[in-house]
Amino acid sequence: MEVTCLIPCYNEQDRIAHVLQVVTQVRGIQQVICIDDGSSDNTATMISRQWPMVQVIRLSQNRGKAAAIQYGLQFVQHELVLLMDADLQELNGVELEKAVSAFGQTAQVDMLILRRIRSPWFVRWYRSDILLSGERLLLRHDLEQVLVQPVARYQLEVAINRYMIKHHKLVRWVPWSAMNTYKVDKLGVLEGSRRELKMYIEIVDYVGFVHMLVQLGSFTRRLKKQKNATREWPRFFAGIKL
Repeated sequence: MEVTCLIPCYNEQDRIAHVLQVVTQVRGIQQVICIDDGSSDNTATMISRQWPMVQVIRLSQNRGKAAAIQYGLQFVQHELVLLMDADLQELNGVELEKAVSAFGQTAQVDMLILRRIRSPWFVRWYRSDILLSGERLLLRHDLEQVLVQPVARYQLEVAINRYMIKHHKLVRWVPWSAMNTYKVDKLGVLEGSRRELKMYIEIVDYVGFVHMLVQLGSFTRRLKKQKNATREWPRFFAGIKL
């Protein structure tokens, strides 16, 4: 399957270059779109100059990740969409290429999450390495349906999860060794911690406490190897049908 990669970015001039160096070399990714979400630095200009094959879309003001993705969807040319964060470190192109290939070769998978297996222990403890991973493959139609409802800023990933659960979609995850850049590293301890707290408050407020517990407790359990599953890839990823 041909893939469009959507990368929302806000003031990521110093970090997005590494992401694009990897993504633009992955077989199967036919279109890369960067949505500049009202950056005040030279992110968009730098991308256009160094990666002319990447489509750059600029928003006049910062509207948040969900709004940037929603705007970028109108330019997507392929049915399979890869969401990718702009601030990732230590990406592995082989892992990403395997994930893209696996989605097309595996039966009945509706979404493939790239699980951040190198996250700190406390992140893995409350499963943010899965639930809040910004890297995931899903069909454009499903993403459009998620964004029909109001979704703001940090709520995108849990909104996608809720949609998948509600519609009994098959979700799996693959190990992903890339690491994201935390807000405390970008903004300092005080401001970064304040933004992190705000993010979690927005997330829980959006999906509700009960449904957040559902995601924490039962979303993407490990799938045992199935007999006669000619298109499964059980050793590389795991998941659950909800």
